[in-house]
Amino acid sequence: MHTDTTLPARRLPFLDGLRVAAFALLIPYHVGMYYVTWDWHVKSPAASTALEPFMMLSSPWRLSLLFLIAGAACRGLFAWRGLAGTVKDRSMRLLLPLLFGMAVIVPPQAYYEVLTKAPQLLPGDGGYLDFWRAYLQGGRYCRGDDCMVVPTWNHLWFLPYLWVYAVLGALAAAAWRKPVPGLALPGWAWLLLPAVPLALLRVFVMPHWPTTHDLVHDLYNHLQYGFVFAVGWASRTSLGQGLWPAALRWRWAALGLAVAGWAALQAFNAHYGDAAPPDALLAAARSLRAAMVWWSLLAACGWAQRAFTRESPALRQASAAVFCLYILHQSVIVVLTQALRPLGQPWGVEALVLVALTFGLCALAYLGARRVPGLALLLGIQRRRPGAPDQAATAAAPSLT
Repeated sequence: MHTDTTLPARRLPFLDGLRVAAFALLIPYHVGMYYVTWDWHVKSPAASTALEPFMMLSSPWRLSLLFLIAGAACRGLFAWRGLAGTVKDRSMRLLLPLLFGMAVIVPPQAYYEVLTKAPQLLPGDGGYLDFWRAYLQGGRYCRGDDCMVVPTWNHLWFLPYLWVYAVLGALAAAAWRKPVPGLALPGWAWLLLPAVPLALLRVFVMPHWPTTHDLVHDLYNHLQYGFVFAVGWASRTSLGQGLWPAALRWRWAALGLAVAGWAALQAFNAHYGDAAPPDALLAAARSLRAAMVWWSLLAACGWAQRAFTRESPALRQASAAVFCLYILHQSVIVVLTQALRPLGQPWGVEALVLVALTFGLCALAYLGARRVPGLALLLGIQRRRPGAPDQAATAAAPSLT
């Protein structure tokens, strides 16, 4: 067993709460993707721009929050198990569910995407089993320049990214054994300084390296998510432990700035929806969006400390279920959209039914799968080993796409 005396001894029970709260946003958000005009795997006939401003309340920062939590959690794992243990744990915890998910969980998403957008490309008689066999053999499904390469990881892209960051973090921590002094920052500096690199990346890197979720060709996302992961990692060391008290103290200011930033960006988008803004104004808007990401993260960390002050068996149970529900939820949503579509319900009613059914079916699947050891491992259900630290210190949180 590896012991790291630089890790703060005090427990951070709100990490469980943050993880569960982040997932509570995930299913409604992905249900919302069915009803907005943004590209997604399947689209509702009622898709419109009505929900898009509300989706933007969380869209810029929800993924970053999960990488921040994961960074703090992986630091706890490294402190307990060291380099070899961290690599082994993360490989079992992330890569096995990734492979299983790409082979079994994700294919329904790809099938219904082809069925609803380009049914002429389906192999055989157009049934799911014929598609699945072709999917596992690999290939491309293209409509003009828009191609889907299979097998694909779709919403599971978070897993290989997190594996890379966790391994690199463990390697760096194992190589650097010298004590690291704490940052003597005034509390208010946490409102501003971490937003600077995010803004620079948004202005100078993102336009040239847009999001791809391709592990090899996704420079902007690697830089922004890698930075946030590193901040989370550092928050469990003397270098960045000032993050948590600063978040608690400045939670109101961070929340106010995040909401004001969202409102300003909505006004900007409304004004320049069909026109090109001046370059300087565009750079300012991108900088504001990046700052909004950080303010939202800081507010979430601060308010979580107020909301989740004590350990709770129910909260731990919910936190333990999050990874499994993350793996399952998007395929459940896609399949349910197609099952409910012939009923012709008003989109608002249909959306509420989708949210409720997705939560319910994923929860039932978790309760059943956790009793089957092999299946539990493939779905990311981790059984706590004797002597292991609590889950808030060690478990990596999943994400959304």
